[in-house]
Amino acid sequence: MDRRAPLSKDALELVAHRFAVLSEPMRLRLIHALFGGEMSVNALVGETGGTQANISRHLQVLAQANVLARRKDGLQVFYSIADPSIFRLCDLVCGSLEKQFSRKAGAFTGNASR
Repeated sequence: MDRRAPLSKDALELVAHRFAVLSEPMRLRLIHALFGGEMSVNALVGETGGTQANISRHLQVLAQANVLARRKDGLQVFYSIADPSIFRLCDLVCGSLEKQFSRKAGAFTGNASR
């Protein structure tokens, strides 16, 4: 078992804030859309089906949390993944959920892994 030093109260607040930023499904959709590379706000609106105002608000939250980077080119604003650890975090969470759901599905079909 990996024993890590206890986190300070301030560190725990920062961790909680990061998870709070990632707790909104639309923000996760935006991050997922950006896995392929930089996109404009208009392209993200089209990709996610949200309204421009709603998408812009979520992008601002993600940029302020340093999850996304923002670049302006003329009238266009482009976003990209700023924190590469987000790829590993998503892989870890998605992989864990996939295993969990596979075990539960197996329980219903009699093929549960033990």
